[in-house]
Amino acid sequence: MEHYDQGFLDYLKTYLSESRKSIIESVLAQRTRHFTVVLEDIFKPHNASAVLRTCDCFGLQDVHVIERTNQYKVNPYVTRGASHWVDLHKYYNPEGSAVEECFGKLKATGYKIYGTSPAPGSMSIHDLDPSEKMALVFGNEHEGISQEVKDHADGLVHIPMMGFTESFNISVSASIFLYELTNKAKQAGIENYFLSEDEKNTLRMKWYQSVVKRADLHEKAYLKKINS
Repeated sequence: MEHYDQGFLDYLKTYLSESRKSIIESVLAQRTRHFTVVLEDIFKPHNASAVLRTCDCFGLQDVHVIERTNQYKVNPYVTRGASHWVDLHKYYNPEGSAVEECFGKLKATGYKIYGTSPAPGSMSIHDLDPSEKMALVFGNEHEGISQEVKDHADGLVHIPMMGFTESFNISVSASIFLYELTNKAKQAGIENYFLSEDEKNTLRMKWYQSVVKRADLHEKAYLKKINS
């Protein structure tokens, strides 16, 4: 089942321990789609996997990956299971523009898009408005974000540096951005920051099915019972 069915949710719930249910509810209560992360053509898969883990830790539900020359595969040793809980969206368009496809989807759902770059004229992380529904784009390890991302983003943003090096590792940068933004957003008490009840129920269904052994057989038994 892709969408939740309250009866099936209640059915699966009986196969979960109280501690497991409590953990799931605690995480769901902190989940958000107010912020999201976009990774563009990441060269080293373990870096992208580290960002995926960071997003889970800060409560982000979605991560978007733009694939150009590099195809991303989850590294389970780096994500430490985060890939089971975060929704991963991939964009690959050899005949067109994966950037435009990704950005079009994000903008259609209300996101402002900021490319992370130390380029002259980019704004400081401290000047970001946490009330904005925001997507942060991180580029690859060698070149950063592409010119196409810069051209289509709503703005560029950077972390002020105090050393000779002009940038952090991607996963470190993502951690700093998300720590800053999620803290400010929660302190501001932004309306609709957390998931709606429908979104939570959809995730409950997905997560219950991922932790209950042979959930596929349970689903068949449930459907057989209600249709008999």
